Amino acid sequence: MKNFKIFSLFILAMIGLNSCETDDDVVFIAQAPGALDFSNSFSDAYILTSATAANLGERFTWNSASYDVPTAVTYELQSSVIGDFTDMNVIGSTFGNEIAVTIGDLLSLAAQAGLDNDPTTEEKPNTGQVWFRLKASIGTTGGEEVYSNAKALTLVLPESIDVEDNVCEFDQLFAVGAGLPTAGWGWGSPVVFTCVGNGVYSGNVELTSDGDANFRFFTEATNWDSGRNYPYYENAGYTIDEQLVNAGDGDSNFQFTGTSGFYNLQIDDVNKTITLGEPQATGTCEVDILYAVGAGLPSAGWGWASPVELLCSGDGIWSGNVELQNNEGADNNFRFFTEATNWDSGRNYPFYVNEGYTIDSNLINAEDGDSNFAFMGTSGTYFLTINTVAKTITLEQL
Repeated sequence: MKNFKIFSLFILAMIGLNSCETDDDVVFIAQAPGALDFSNSFSDAYILTSATAANLGERFTWNSASYDVPTAVTYELQSSVIGDFTDMNVIGSTFGNEIAVTIGDLLSLAAQAGLDNDPTTEEKPNTGQVWFRLKASIGTTGGEEVYSNAKALTLVLPESIDVEDNVCEFDQLFAVGAGLPTAGWGWGSPVVFTCVGNGVYSGNVELTSDGDANFRFFTEATNWDSGRNYPYYENAGYTIDEQLVNAGDGDSNFQFTGTSGFYNLQIDDVNKTITLGEPQATGTCEVDILYAVGAGLPSAGWGWASPVELLCSGDGIWSGNVELQNNEGADNNFRFFTEATNWDSGRNYPFYVNEGYTIDSNLINAEDGDSNFAFMGTSGTYFLTINTVAKTITLEQL
């Protein structure tokens, strides 16, 4: 019996030794290259002007890289103006799943690619492509680097035109229709597209693909005879975003067929394009986008999959449409953030009170563990404005 115990201990010691040797030989192998990919929707073209250099150009998002064991993953966004990445440039790196690139960043890449908006320099094109890809890697040695497929973005520098006063045919274009839920078929609250320079009209717009989803542009507010429908632009030789089609109704309006949500719509009369892209800030603020998540925002909840985004719409002003819910005091809290996915960037109710803000009476201190905002009004859609100049937070029910 004694010999059996000694033999058993010997076997256990050998197993333990073998386990230690095996652990030392572990190599963490990443998923096969190509499995990592971008998850955001890209525009057909990116119109770049120096006047909008501070605005958001594109927000790159992606799925998480898969490794055999839980581990911190570093993601690196890379660019190439040649396309083969022998001239690779690192745009930024993060442990998260998104990196924002400004119009100014894209302008720098356009310059590296030899693009030029001067119509007198014929040897330099004003349209070209720049490539982007992702690299995922883990912090320990031996891990395989994973690369996404490269994505080419078309950059357009509107050629400068010789003008004395206005740089567009009109100061503004207007749009109404069922596809524009904040406007509808009436003139109470039309969508306005402002001339931002060089024959380009731009504006952030909420589009819906529900129902008729149709709309039309107008050169004069309240004047139905000033309408410009889908055939108007098609016959003029415009390249129109694939998410916009001919509605085929009695007026041949535009019809939106994409995913309902907020977009930046640009009409470029110089390059003859109508494009849809990510909403863009139109003013100067501390950050281009202020985010909000919480149970009081049913489209967001307490997570980062679909946060509410308030765009910089003026100097020191963030604003946007938000859906707010009040379940008799329960599930009605939320908080603002200056950085998506960064919980430490939160700004709660006391933050604004201590800064001297006058806050809408429908918003109070939730007095929960984080002193979040609590919405006490009637559930519905509101236009929310945070004005850092006047120091006010206001709600206007839509």
